[in-house]
Amino acid sequence: METPYTDHLSLEDYEQVYEPAEDSFLLLDALEKDLEYLEQLQPYLCLEVGSGSGVIITALAKKLAGSSLCLATDINLKACDATRRTAVRNGARLDSIRSNLADALRRQSVDVLLFNPPYVVTSDEELQTQKFDSHSESSTDRNLVFSWAGGQDGRRVTDILLKQLDDILSPQGVLYLLLLRENKPEEIIRHLEGLKFRAVKFMERRIPGEHLYILKVTRSSSS
Repeated sequence: METPYTDHLSLEDYEQVYEPAEDSFLLLDALEKDLEYLEQLQPYLCLEVGSGSGVIITALAKKLAGSSLCLATDINLKACDATRRTAVRNGARLDSIRSNLADALRRQSVDVLLFNPPYVVTSDEELQTQKFDSHSESSTDRNLVFSWAGGQDGRRVTDILLKQLDDILSPQGVLYLLLLRENKPEEIIRHLEGLKFRAVKFMERRIPGEHLYILKVTRSSSS
């Protein structure tokens, strides 16, 4: 998979949208490693939740060009715009819509779900004292906090999505979820087993100050 160009995004953009970093590149590497599986899956709908700059869904859209519908959601309007611009810059076909997680989509319609959540462990008070401006086109610097601050165990948003996972994934659907070691991936794997999902540590990477994982999650009856 080609890493998308991002030279169209400015420092001003990155004041309001998460800049691609090691976690983004790990997720791209995981998708590249699992391309044979994805191509055999023949997904109709691929969705990235919280697309930020749009590099991940753009790379996937280019690779699956013509065979899959690729969508991105983000609560940050600036991120939706950045994702569309990244797609155009790289010649990818996808759409980006403003939505909280996958709320805008039909039930059990997503074949490939990508999620690089806000995973940094912070106090819940830090999140509660922030206010995301979801109804204005002028995003503030404070909004960028929501792209990385994860609350207790860094899992406040992740846990919400996992509760909705049965309603989001299609019967053959797969989730690629990025986690930090402090997010307690083993605990998440056990939790998903209780929800009748199979989760495995598909890829991991140590970088200065962080140990990152990609979980691959499918329904227990899936291969």
